Amino acid sequence: MLEVWGRPYSSNVIPVIWTVAETGIEWRLKLAGGSFGQLDTPEYATINPNRMIPAIRDGDFALWESNAIIRYLAGRYGEGTLLPGTPQQRAIADQWMEWCQTRLFPPVIHAFFATVRTDPAKRDPTVIAKHADEAAAMLAILDAHLTDRAYVAGDSFTIADIPLGCVAYRYFNIGIERPALPHFEAWYAHLSERPAYQKHVMRFFGTTPEDWAALEKASANEGS
Repeated sequence: MLEVWGRPYSSNVIPVIWTVAETGIEWRLKLAGGSFGQLDTPEYATINPNRMIPAIRDGDFALWESNAIIRYLAGRYGEGTLLPGTPQQRAIADQWMEWCQTRLFPPVIHAFFATVRTDPAKRDPTVIAKHADEAAAMLAILDAHLTDRAYVAGDSFTIADIPLGCVAYRYFNIGIERPALPHFEAWYAHLSERPAYQKHVMRFFGTTPEDWAALEKASANEGS
């Protein structure tokens, strides 16, 4: 059975869990990282020598790095569905997955830490607004791309939508100002109808550090 090692509230683990859920294969979550530990064990070192999450073990095969895992899972278990059908579409998917990691994820995760993961009394409105503006500028690029297509790589849902969809949920659920981006918002609405997205991505993560810690602790019953 496929093992996913990580925390169900981790921004880098969630895309992997969502991908696995979309394939319909049997899998189990091996809790690791943060308060769950495990990263310093000899067993985990054989899975990911970087001692970071996420990682997977599929039989005798181990793999780490979120986007690499997503591509592997799509190629092995989602060909014809999650994996785009043509070389050009796969290249577009790769392009946007990398863009998400380098251009969109940083300002959104910084805004997330400046709000949800910071005590309300210590939040800096100027810093929060800066990150929100940077995220909005990046999302304007994605919004324009989605003008004439339902999904990132074309007319069907693929791996191109997964990292971006995870970042989008955080963007829409933190306390920041957001400009109107109609095509981006319509795409997000489509994702929000997917059962696997609802279950594994659309998790309430609280509004304070205390909320976050309590919710992550409660997630211990989801894995082993």
